[in-house]
Amino acid sequence: MEMCCVCSLLWWCALLYAALQLIRFLRADADLALLWAELFGAAPEREFSGKVVWVTGASSGIGEELAYRLAKLGASVVLSARRENELQRVKKKCLEISLLEDRDVLVLPLDLVKMDSHEPATKAVLQHFGRIDILVNNGGQSQRSLFIDTNLEVYEALIKLNYLGTVSLTKWVLHHMIERKKGKIVTVSSATGLIGVPLSSGYAASKHALQGFFNSLRIELGEYPEITVSTICPGPVQSKIVDNALTEEIHKTPMSTDQSYKMPTARCVHLMLIAIANNLKESWISDQPFLSIFYLWQYSPTWAWWITEKIGRKRIMNFKSGLDADSSYFTQKTKTS
Repeated sequence: MEMCCVCSLLWWCALLYAALQLIRFLRADADLALLWAELFGAAPEREFSGKVVWVTGASSGIGEELAYRLAKLGASVVLSARRENELQRVKKKCLEISLLEDRDVLVLPLDLVKMDSHEPATKAVLQHFGRIDILVNNGGQSQRSLFIDTNLEVYEALIKLNYLGTVSLTKWVLHHMIERKKGKIVTVSSATGLIGVPLSSGYAASKHALQGFFNSLRIELGEYPEITVSTICPGPVQSKIVDNALTEEIHKTPMSTDQSYKMPTARCVHLMLIAIANNLKESWISDQPFLSIFYLWQYSPTWAWWITEKIGRKRIMNFKSGLDADSSYFTQKTKTS
């Protein structure tokens, strides 16, 4: 009788634990390893102070928010993007919200497509700071167009910017890190780096390429245990990436759409900093239901195909209706009623 009571208690405890884990997962906005690191891992406050961090795509969105957070944490920051006036604006705010001095924030305009500028840019950072502790490959451009309607030059531009430009800059910085035998290379990929989605076929291809490249590079750097390679895969996040996306033609941009329902940029960057601080190899950052789709593709691809096709059809319908591709009918109905 006593044994039956113990078994029953254990069964109910296991059931309760499973229920709690399910609730935790349904409320999750990142993969479970990253959320574990958020609770029990190294805190960004201890990991970034005094470090030199080079951020590309720093003039808006995730890159801009990352610059502010790093400045508050006491890191010296290199800000790169094409628009120098926007970089100066970001630098000004970095200095206003932190204890950094003017020399601690370097504005370095950079076009990832102009790969012959990457070596002198790297030398300029090293001349200014003497080292590069962390490179954050955040620069890039998205896409909103159907393949059948899209000029091939759009695909060439996406591969050259998102993939080859990132690889080129990484190569020059990596030479320095190998000399020091330490450093961190962080690349902002995307959910589309793991999952193909309609309207972003060229963007997804470039992000898939990044995933394959950095997964391979990580293994090649095995003899340098203090050089870490991290890939961040965000889902929908509030930023200007959609407003600046390429469409059917190289110089045409999509209409502005509401982004407020997506994950706040500040939350995404907070989780990114935790992933970087804890040297996580790959991190998924996304609200539900997109996070669940990550896991389905990992563990149950047959179900993942079925769900992704349904979501894909909805994306195309939204796009053709002039809505944001990732928005749900319910979200738009709520906002317009």
